[in-house]
Amino acid sequence: MNRITAPRLAIAAAVTAAVGMSTPAMAQLEEVIVTAQKREQSLLDVPLSVATLEGERFSALFEGGADIRGLSARVPGLYVESSNGRVAPRFYIRGLGNIDFDLAASQPVTVVMDEVVKENVILKSFPLFDIERVEVLRGPQGSLFGRNTTAGIVKFDSYKPTQEFEGRAKLDVGELGTINFEGAVGGGLTDNLSGRIAVLSQNRDDYIDNDFTGKSDALGGFEDNAVKGFLQWDATDTLSFLLGAHYRDLDGTSSIFRANIFDPGSNDLNGNFDRETVFHDEGDNNPQEYENTGFNLKADWDLGGMTLTSITAWDEADGRSLGDIDGGFGASFAPPFGPGFIPFNAVTEDAADVEQFTQEFRLASEYGDGLNWQVGAFYFDGDLEVKTSPFFVDPTTVKHENETWAVFGQADYAFSDNWTITAGIRYTDDEKDFSTPGIFVAFDESVSDDQVSGDLALSYTPSDTSLVWAKVARGFRAPTIQGRDVAFFGVPTIADSETIDSFEIGYKSQFADDRVRLNAAAFYYEVNDIQFTAVGGEDNSIALVNADTGIGMGVELDVQWLITNNFEVTFGYAYADTEIDDDNLRVPGCGSGLCTVTNPVDADGFAFVDGNPFPNAPETTLNFTASYSMPIGGDAELFAFTDWAYQGDTQIFLYESEEFQTEGQYEGGVRLGWRKLDNSWEVALFGRNITDEENVQGAIDFNNLTGFVNEPRVWGVTIATEF
Repeated sequence: MNRITAPRLAIAAAVTAAVGMSTPAMAQLEEVIVTAQKREQSLLDVPLSVATLEGERFSALFEGGADIRGLSARVPGLYVESSNGRVAPRFYIRGLGNIDFDLAASQPVTVVMDEVVKENVILKSFPLFDIERVEVLRGPQGSLFGRNTTAGIVKFDSYKPTQEFEGRAKLDVGELGTINFEGAVGGGLTDNLSGRIAVLSQNRDDYIDNDFTGKSDALGGFEDNAVKGFLQWDATDTLSFLLGAHYRDLDGTSSIFRANIFDPGSNDLNGNFDRETVFHDEGDNNPQEYENTGFNLKADWDLGGMTLTSITAWDEADGRSLGDIDGGFGASFAPPFGPGFIPFNAVTEDAADVEQFTQEFRLASEYGDGLNWQVGAFYFDGDLEVKTSPFFVDPTTVKHENETWAVFGQADYAFSDNWTITAGIRYTDDEKDFSTPGIFVAFDESVSDDQVSGDLALSYTPSDTSLVWAKVARGFRAPTIQGRDVAFFGVPTIADSETIDSFEIGYKSQFADDRVRLNAAAFYYEVNDIQFTAVGGEDNSIALVNADTGIGMGVELDVQWLITNNFEVTFGYAYADTEIDDDNLRVPGCGSGLCTVTNPVDADGFAFVDGNPFPNAPETTLNFTASYSMPIGGDAELFAFTDWAYQGDTQIFLYESEEFQTEGQYEGGVRLGWRKLDNSWEVALFGRNITDEENVQGAIDFNNLTGFVNEPRVWGVTIATEF
């Protein structure tokens, strides 16, 4: 299709904006294919709230060395953060998540990578590269995916092998010694065997000085290397196998805690904060080391009219993180003058050894216009050992074991040309065991539960390019045991299962001659016995609690608009109003005594949290991208791309305080460059966090007003090729 010349671009954009529709010569948006219901479907055919992220909107996020947290707020309603550096990310969708910083934490957001559930928080942090598509499934997914999806799912699909030889390579070089390399190559090996291998290397130099020790460039860097590969064997016309393997080696810096960066009564960063300076007297500059290995095998057998699928997977990871938890050193009455008074030092090392095995079987009908169905069974077995070293007592090891199995089914039936009903159901049995091998005081705890979850949706298609749907869903998060406090002379705590009842309505459409794509939804949910984690306090503990009810409601909007052949914008917005409903729930507040708690407190200083929003639940998230290109020379173009994300009011802990909350935080990126129209070569200038925003990402409620912040601005250049 012919491209618009530069002089005509302004005229075309003005006409498009005025009439809201295109001429026949204009380009159209490509169809979006998703696998949200474990089969390939057009986004317009799926009766649930799904957002996708792919192409430049996805790849640009990682040019400055970002990890999986770079996805935060890039999809409406999605928030990601971590107090464990590049491992153990915490996901939130529609306000539901878990602020537990322990490596045994349970989350209501499930991460699925290449159709394999990643249960443990460490496994969820595997680097993102050679990714074809990201799907965010908002709301409970109780039938096809099961437990621990009360908030939703973040789903990643890698590029798979084909018979066509192809490859690509990309090198990013930026400030702070940032060097990233990503490459992939694949193609046919024989007539029925194909393969693909992809590699990633993300590197940054240490750039933060430790003014307590006097060492320059002491921390902040990382080396994060990963590889993954796939072999596709089409054994017969009806039987195929896909074998995958992956490996990661991370050597870097864990979270960088900074002491007393807030003043009492304020959430603004004060004079103690310097992005390139810390005052750590312990923690050996916060090192972090992890390795992760995994294998998965998928088999598809066409039985004639239906397909039997088997997915077998095994994952393991082990490593450690060490940190100066108080973020500074004691009283600052003599040089070197540090960041305010710290009553006592705190340093902790956590090490983990995690292993999981999953097996899924599915039998599905061929996808057609009438009745479609699938049934299946799922098995999970996971083991986790966490070793905690507080350094004032001997190290403590706790062991978690989790076994679960489920059977499920889903069907959709088009009972007219315009109306379709979709129903799914799942039965799950979940059992967890906790023990403390080898310590003086032994604890053995077990919890189990079995639940029925599912969903029912009614959808209507006013036209071939639009869908209206209404959905009700029931999901649950399995019971949880938290035993980290055993290392600090505490006892394990247990949270019962939480169940969610969710109601949503939505509308999807492509219009203006397929140049505008709209995806909108409104939702309301109630979570019974909602699981929360009370963290911090004067003993920096972790306690699981069940609140009576958690209530959430809001809206989501995704818009993609191809204004001209050369100019495209996307816009996303989500609003989530969450509230804790429990008159009697109280949690410890402000371990340092320096906070300004705004909730009522009892005689023991415990804060009543009834009516509070959920912790780390941004009230609003916004994202925006714009891409413009100008053809030159007939076979190339100049281009400009920018992306922005905004996070609204967010309360960090269960209790409200003036200090531990954020509002109005944003980050932006930009790419300016030249590329061939066939994508064979590209050269660009990039910038991440281009306004160098200093955004608070979290805090530690302990012995001072400690916090941690986002990554600094990085400018750089990138060169990429595809063949």
